[in-house]
Amino acid sequence: MSVNRSVKKAVQALQAFLKTKSTRDSLFLDETQPISLLFTLWKIPKKAQTIRIPLPHGQRPDTDEVCLFTKDEPNMTSEQTQRFYKKLLEENGVKNISEIIPYKVLKTEYKPYEAKRRLLGNFDMFLSDDRIRRLLPSHLGKHFYQRKKEPLCVNLQSKHLARDIKSVIQGTSLKVTNKGCCCMAHVAHSSMTADEVTENIEAAVQTLVAKLRMKGPVLKLIHLKSQTSVALPIYNSDLSHLSVMAQADKNAQTPKEKEGAAKKKKKTKDTKQTDTTADGKGEEKVIKKKAEEEEEEEEDEIPQLVPIETQSKKPKLEKPLKKKQLKKAPKPAAAKKGTKAQRGKMESRVKRKVPKVK
Repeated sequence: MSVNRSVKKAVQALQAFLKTKSTRDSLFLDETQPISLLFTLWKIPKKAQTIRIPLPHGQRPDTDEVCLFTKDEPNMTSEQTQRFYKKLLEENGVKNISEIIPYKVLKTEYKPYEAKRRLLGNFDMFLSDDRIRRLLPSHLGKHFYQRKKEPLCVNLQSKHLARDIKSVIQGTSLKVTNKGCCCMAHVAHSSMTADEVTENIEAAVQTLVAKLRMKGPVLKLIHLKSQTSVALPIYNSDLSHLSVMAQADKNAQTPKEKEGAAKKKKKTKDTKQTDTTADGKGEEKVIKKKAEEEEEEEEDEIPQLVPIETQSKKPKLEKPLKKKQLKKAPKPAAAKKGTKAQRGKMESRVKRKVPKVK
């Protein structure tokens, strides 16, 4: 009961946030926003998997348009096949499908790129007959899969056709990839009540735990979010699951893997022992060699050669340079004469000639 209450509180907080963020434009253009669950797993799955999750309350509004790709019936034209499947759906009480496109029409009329883009934008969801499911990817193109609008399989030969189609349309699907530990699925929309959203969340979590191909603890974190809100945590697992996961990994090992691990351990031990023995033997050999060399040196001492002294010329001693007394350089006479001449010229220039008075 406490878990349900906490989930309901998170849903109510998210709905209150969406009401405050809604504007006049959003009320008329986009009344509902999808509410999603973000699952974080303990480990990355080994294989990719697509899980279908039936929900107790439909997550799609009745205004959504659904397209159905059908198989070409033998001895019938494309128009006749359309009429045949429309009649089949009406007899079983299916009213959610807005258009039926046979496989032959898809190959011919929707072959150009623009036609495929137009088809992608005109419908909110695509269904396909399970008998032609493998033939569709080559004709639809990558844009259907990039925008997560790839057609979902339906068995048109089922006895409970209305129930199967309704569960596919109103339910959801979860794609678990082997490239990461996070996956997300749409479980409700903003115009639903808090109780309906909580019931859808519980159903989604139960189906994920039951159908996911993993051993041991699976879910690590669960967050609730919309397109414009922050992710609200509604479940956190305990750290005690780590020991359980380690034991599960050991138990999950095949007998061949266990034998390989045991052999590796033995090899490592043997190599360590051989290394230690080899090191010990090598040290003993080195010590013995050193002792033998020392004994040989003691027995046969080699006389040391002494160099013969030869008479060499005495090196000339460099005489210290005597400090010469610096004498005053005599002034050149030319310079003196030049100075007197210059002085006379200057004086003559300074003196002015006085004109004679007659």
